[in-house]
Amino acid sequence: MNCLYFDSVGGASGDMILAALIDLGASRDELQRQLASLAIGTFDIQTALCQDHGLRGIQVNVHTEHSHHPPHRGLSEIQDLITHSILSPRVKEASLAVFQRLAEAEALVHETTPDKVHFHEVGAVDSIVDIAGACLGLELLAIDSVTVSPLPLGHGTVRTVHGVLPVPAPATVELLKGMNIVPADEPFELVTPTGAALLSTWTRHKSIPAGLRLQRVGHGFGHHPLTSRPNVLRAMLLESQPADTRNDECLVLECNLDDTIPELIGSLTTRLLTAGALDAFLTPVQMKKQRPGILLTVLCRREQREAMIDLIFMECTTFGIREYLVQRTTLERRHEEIETAYGKVRVKTGAWKGRIITRAPEHDDCARLAQQAGVSIRVVYEAAVQAFHSG
Repeated sequence: MNCLYFDSVGGASGDMILAALIDLGASRDELQRQLASLAIGTFDIQTALCQDHGLRGIQVNVHTEHSHHPPHRGLSEIQDLITHSILSPRVKEASLAVFQRLAEAEALVHETTPDKVHFHEVGAVDSIVDIAGACLGLELLAIDSVTVSPLPLGHGTVRTVHGVLPVPAPATVELLKGMNIVPADEPFELVTPTGAALLSTWTRHKSIPAGLRLQRVGHGFGHHPLTSRPNVLRAMLLESQPADTRNDECLVLECNLDDTIPELIGSLTTRLLTAGALDAFLTPVQMKKQRPGILLTVLCRREQREAMIDLIFMECTTFGIREYLVQRTTLERRHEEIETAYGKVRVKTGAWKGRIITRAPEHDDCARLAQQAGVSIRVVYEAAVQAFHSG
């Protein structure tokens, strides 16, 4: 898996995102070739080396024939341009999703509907190239997921076709709902609507997934100097570790229960496991005033946090959930199907340093075959273990 982590030092805009992807290795020539099929007029993706605060990277400028008087395009027109291009289905879908998100934000701000929104700056050739080019850049770099640092927000005002607006612009605020943000003492628009639309549409994880290694770094520079920081967006390409690495980071969620009926606790653990929890178990505890209670413990991936917390709060009576990160070392697991006198049984094996050190027949298989044969589950279980050793 390839994950892209955007470290927003100086903000984010469409051209900064595109520049960072090119600096990471996305081919400028391939971007130019494929994006020319959008039939939006003549344009040239120009790149220049840039340096600021000791950082080196790329600055992108999309030179167009209509740079001073950009056309106003509606959502349907942009959708047609993208749909009839030679871009891959994945890039088309991603680009359309970004423009749809932009249209919905603009429609909410101006109290209209997305189909009636007319893009001004975003409808210009350079903005279309930035958005579709950024989505194409993800494909060229084989990116599977995107994570973004807290986005810095400047202050002051910005002049638009709608007049002077506060920074961040109203549409940008709508697009950033649900994203992590931090204030920045910069009197500029650090995050543009295009940058906000791209990053909010792409982002699937609030933090970097565990088990990834840093491979390459790219820097995309903006076009105006900031007062306290470099105007740069840093992109880090992370790759998953080899499959035989058995150490990873997990999240533990736990809470004490003393007034939830047992049936609900039992169904909750089942639902948690069905929803993808790595483990869910119950421990008897002695609570305040010597009340007997139950400690619910859930082990899950960091990206599963919200779903697991939702389930726990909805299905039991706890008022709070504790959480902490843990490191987990596991055996390399594999399933084999073993033929026994009672039928086929799946056996889970665990290997450590290339040698199988534990094995366990699947209980459900043993129970099903035992019922069919009219014998105890233990008989089928031991038959599966013996067959495994014999094989």
